[in-house]
Amino acid sequence: MKKQSLFAVPTLAIGVLALAARPAAAADTWSFQAQLAPANNSTAAGTAMVDVTGDQARITVNVTGAPALMQGMPYAHAQHIHIGGQGVCAPPTADANADGAVDSREGQPFTGAIAVSLTSAGDVSPASGAAADRYPTGGSYSYQRTVTLDAATLNALQAGNAVINIHGADPAALSAPAQNAVNPMNPALPLATDIPIACGEFVAAQMQVPEGPADTGVETAGGVGANGLAGMGVLGILAAGAAALGLRRRAVSRR
Repeated sequence: MKKQSLFAVPTLAIGVLALAARPAAAADTWSFQAQLAPANNSTAAGTAMVDVTGDQARITVNVTGAPALMQGMPYAHAQHIHIGGQGVCAPPTADANADGAVDSREGQPFTGAIAVSLTSAGDVSPASGAAADRYPTGGSYSYQRTVTLDAATLNALQAGNAVINIHGADPAALSAPAQNAVNPMNPALPLATDIPIACGEFVAAQMQVPEGPADTGVETAGGVGANGLAGMGVLGILAAGAAALGLRRRAVSRR
């Protein structure tokens, strides 16, 4: 009985340590983000976020500094998620025809092909890549839509092989050859509508650590999260075990 009481607390502490060390089950959710940097000498920039649960992806895009008008009308900016290339934004050296701009065809070896067309409504397949009437318009805009994501696109996002392009350059800023060319996906549109003005490479988003146990409404003081509380609990048990062991040894030594 004395041996059992002597080792009961340390044994409990070891059990708690083993429980704390057990890995948590992975949730069927992912988040990816991209910083949109100017491309083709534009002033456009912004952010993009993809939050995935199962095969549903909530996609958020915020853009500033894009051309606001095209031939006096609100400028529709095509936006796509690309996969299957090198997973990077196309560099200026990709300008194969030397017209002063890297169009989508020249950039494809780097970004990959269109996987998702981020339209405002309707189809989101590559077939809607140049659907000018279904893309956000203006110099600054915020876009959010939930779409069904196929396995290839999710795998590319997880592998760091997905890129987002925002299209729609200012025609006046292009060279004469580029101004006279047409959009390869829709010859009724000028090449300017195809040229990327901002690009970003998706990476896994940093996870936010909750400030308290989930779904309890309990807040922890001093910004200590649930893992911190568990750690302090384990340390407390170990300290109690050590104290009990010390008391036991002192009691024995006095006999």
